[in-house]
Amino acid sequence: MARIQGVDDILFTTLMASSDVDQKFLGQFAKKTGEDNPFLSSMLYKVLGLSVILSKKLVRARKLRKLDTTRDTKSLQLYHHIIWLSREGLVIVEQYIIPMVADYVELKVLAYKLLASFYHIFVLFHNQPSIHQTAIPSFPTPPNKGKGADRGSLRFSPNPLEGGPVRNPGPLPPGLAPVSIPKPSASFLLPAIDYIPTASSCFTVAAALSDNLLSGSHPIRLSVKLEYAAYLYDCLHDGEGSRKLAQQTIRDVYNAQEGMDDDMFDDAAELVGTLGKMMKRGLSSGGSTPGARSVATSSTPRAKTSSGDTGVVPKIPSPVQSISGIQNPL
Repeated sequence: MARIQGVDDILFTTLMASSDVDQKFLGQFAKKTGEDNPFLSSMLYKVLGLSVILSKKLVRARKLRKLDTTRDTKSLQLYHHIIWLSREGLVIVEQYIIPMVADYVELKVLAYKLLASFYHIFVLFHNQPSIHQTAIPSFPTPPNKGKGADRGSLRFSPNPLEGGPVRNPGPLPPGLAPVSIPKPSASFLLPAIDYIPTASSCFTVAAALSDNLLSGSHPIRLSVKLEYAAYLYDCLHDGEGSRKLAQQTIRDVYNAQEGMDDDMFDDAAELVGTLGKMMKRGLSSGGSTPGARSVATSSTPRAKTSSGDTGVVPKIPSPVQSISGIQNPL
């Protein structure tokens, strides 16, 4: 059985701490935009409610450590619900919220962060190939000590469908059906593809916006960097990049000159504490994971403008937009 998409304790703490801050600001923005933009306000409330339900599902998923995603069991209903909620939240954010946040600063960063969060969930729970699959270990060939079988001459058995040593180029014998690899059971909800490139692009855009539009100690910026660090470690297996990003983010907090109220200070203090754990994550196991994907994690230059905007936001390819039947999930 594949290692579940039930995340470990540090990743779970990271996601929950980031989600709490996101939900708090979502409620504030939904209330503030109620008079000026009722439609945007209603979309924010919908995403807030969806996020609260999704958080509860993730709490339950944390308790499940192993799962065969090709079997139709009752436990799969939880994962199907997580994927469905994330898919619907992504459509709302991408099609209804982002087009209307150009004139907002904090909400703009939060919207792109939510986009990255939903793709993060796709990578954790529905990515193909799975980020949790482990390679089959290769065993060294023992030396041939004189008499006995030459262990180095052993070969893997050929594919039975290829007809053994003498391969059968013709059709299969009657009654012998070809073996097919089962598809993930949630493929009817979301295409079973590699979501890592899109998720990485979303996090890059969200991190750049947070660097340019928000102060170093702003809770939304810390939320972006915290989940980005978790994504680097757990999905790209880039432990070194994750720790450097967490360290740089904490350094930016202490170098920030902007003031904040008590409420924002409490949020920032909690996120900094979690970032401190991310800095030490994986050090006991000998550093970064071999085979890690190369991702640039250096802090984006903080080039603020008078209007608070960064110009044109890069277009993020969305493999979810082409799904039929979810153009309007409301």
